[in-house]
Amino acid sequence: MLTLGLTRMSLDSGTIEEQATFGTLELRANGRCLTEGVAEGNALVPGPRAAGYYMAEWLAWNWWRLLWEAGSANPRREWAFAHCLSSIGEGYVWPNIEISSDGVYASITSARTTDSAPGLYRYVGAPRSEVVAVEDLAAAVNSFVQVVLEHLSTANVATTNLHRIWHDLEAARQDADATRLRRFEARLGCDPDEADAATLLRTAKDSMDDLGSDAVDELVADAGARRSKAVPSSKELIGVAKASGSAARPQEGATLAQRRNRPKFGTVAAWRFGVAAAEALRQREALDGRPLSNETLSDLAGTRAVALRRATGQTSSIAFMLTARGGSWVALRSKWEAGRRFDLARLLGDRLLGQEEPLLPATRAYTYRQKAQRAFAAELLCPYQAVREFLGADRSEERREEAADHFNVSPLAISTVLANNEPELQPNIVGGTPAW
Repeated sequence: MLTLGLTRMSLDSGTIEEQATFGTLELRANGRCLTEGVAEGNALVPGPRAAGYYMAEWLAWNWWRLLWEAGSANPRREWAFAHCLSSIGEGYVWPNIEISSDGVYASITSARTTDSAPGLYRYVGAPRSEVVAVEDLAAAVNSFVQVVLEHLSTANVATTNLHRIWHDLEAARQDADATRLRRFEARLGCDPDEADAATLLRTAKDSMDDLGSDAVDELVADAGARRSKAVPSSKELIGVAKASGSAARPQEGATLAQRRNRPKFGTVAAWRFGVAAAEALRQREALDGRPLSNETLSDLAGTRAVALRRATGQTSSIAFMLTARGGSWVALRSKWEAGRRFDLARLLGDRLLGQEEPLLPATRAYTYRQKAQRAFAAELLCPYQAVREFLGADRSEERREEAADHFNVSPLAISTVLANNEPELQPNIVGGTPAW
């Protein structure tokens, strides 16, 4: 649950938009106030005093990116302008809050003011991240903008930049093609009309019939993560599969029936969704906590172990499994065996997690689907309980590398499995945040 509140206060100076919408801003996520701070006189208040107009304008302009632009391991410098409220500007002390989404859930991350110099407002809450459904984020923004528009109307202000942006946004949301285009632009990390709209939509539509609409959406998100605006076509992927891929027969690979006690797509955090499926597969295949051999992994995925050998030539820019023109192929991105095992495990997970389109892509993006794949692959290849038993009480870098050799995965996979299951280790592992 997410709420954005504005408690009106009088303002004697400033633009008419500022005077009409000035007040105390408050953001609450899951019942917790993320804007609490200390004002002049050391009074503890729920939020800063600012013009709601500027915040509404920023939220409306960045609507699509806030909801659909997936994060990446190395976000662009421009990321903050569309995801951090502190970038709004206009002379106010805005909340130290970053909003990021995987397309299903949004993380609302707050931080206290670190500057010890006296100021008009200091955020004092402990650093924290609250997770809400994307639908709740959309509803909260919609509600806040409507409140601001009502205050403007009361002040007889009917024509502003906010009115224009909101009108265009509402029109786009009512048009299927416009909605898909705006979503693609956001996935690429672009503002509305920043990308080559006609070319982007035409290329995407041409590929959907051959690859699947959800798969194309993942390819667009990957292009954004790679800081590119080029999305591969079905023809290009088929060429890559035939040139550097391996034959596959996914229908002969492992299957996993849906169980009542196993979560469904989007009902829980992505990593929980992936881990639950991997645990179910290990139980079904009686794998216990043993490391998977290349032969076992390739059999589960429906291909041959030769696909996992270290690559000596050029590899694909993404890992994918593709069924087209009467054949199926698997193409892996990493050159190294441990990385190729992780790639293949992700593709196996994508299929077992319910994806049935011709293309199953494993990309660099951090969409819900990609995060679920990574969590599945990690739990399948190096299950947490088995890693924990192997390490014992030793969490040193040397011991984690020994675990990586034992399970034939990268040290990063071991470290991230630990970080996701042992929160006390997060400050020292992969930047302090779970990587899936």
